[in-house]
This record gives sequence, structure tokens and C-alpha cells, in this order.
Amino acid sequence: MAIRKVYAPYSTTGEQVGQTPVEGYVDVKQEIQPTILTGELGKDGEWSGVTVSDKSFTIDAEHLEIANGAAVLSPQKADHEYIDMTNFNDLLIAIKVSNGGNFAIEAVMGPDTYSYANLNPINAATGLRGNVFSLPNGYSMDPLFKDTAESLAVAGVWNIFIIGKRLREQKLLQFKITNNSGDISSIQFASLRVD
Repeated sequence: MAIRKVYAPYSTTGEQVGQTPVEGYVDVKQEIQPTILTGELGKDGEWSGVTVSDKSFTIDAEHLEIANGAAVLSPQKADHEYIDMTNFNDLLIAIKVSNGGNFAIEAVMGPDTYSYANLNPINAATGLRGNVFSLPNGYSMDPLFKDTAESLAVAGVWNIFIIGKRLREQKLLQFKITNNSGDISSIQFASLRVD
């Protein structure tokens, strides 16, 4: 810890003219302490830790042999049936298909077996709508994420997409993926949240 002498606020003028009734300098301790932010205590008295980005993708179970024109909901695993975007801004999704072609991808409300915060029942599997500043229609409610024909032309590889801020804070999120490839296709889904 360094200590240095500085003019006391009350004595600057006195020092300059030599009429200081008390010492014109004071000792000031200069100390740097590292701090680590581990969370915060909310208004309700509940502790919430700091949100950090996921380090790796959460890979969902594969949907096997989905007919052309049929849709699946992902994620679907029993321990991971929805994505909770609370305190997350961005989302990366990855999709791997066994038959290359077009697939529709839409962000939808998660399963009705869970509450959205304290609201239950919710309108499960319906497209998420809202008003995001970057949407083109001004103040109307629009789909938050709906891609009707995404080309996943190469089969057997992960196609990775980033969705920036449109789905932030969604507590009960799933994706509806429709096979429009023209033939049967298996579909696998993965997600990674970014703060």
C-alpha cells in the first residue's frame, strides 16, 4: 500500500501564502483491492448469481425419420424440454438433418407442463410474438423468430445459427422444426445461450 502526501482541501490557499494554522498536507492511503461480482440480492430477498454464457452446446435427442411436411419440437429431452433464456441475450442454435433440403424453423412457446414464471397454463407450441425495436413494422406484434424456408442442403453436418437479442429473457422456449426437404429426414437440435 502506497502512502503519499497531498494538500488538505482546507489548506491549499494557506500553503500558498505561508499562513497555515495546521499542517497543510495529509497522508492519503492508496490501495487497490480486486473484487469479484458473484451476484446480487433482489428486492424479494432472493440471491441470484451472475449469469455466464454456456460453455458448450446442449444437444437434444434425435427425432428419427420425420415425414416430409411434419414438424417436431426441440428440445425434447425429459430433463431439458425447453430453453430458459432468463438473463441471456443471444442464442446459438444448431440443426443436423439426415436429408438435405429446406426446413422451416420457428421459435414457439414451450410445453404446457411448465409455468411461464407464475403463469399457467400457457399456449404451448404457438409462435412467439412481440415488439422488438429492430422489427420493421413499428409498434405491431410480430413473430420473434420465424424462418419458413431455411436451406440445410448438406446432410449429416451441424448448421449453426446465431439469434441476436430477439429471444432474450424468454423463460419457456422451444423450436418448431418442419421438414420440407421432400423426403423423410431425421432431425437433431442443439442450443447454446450467450449472456
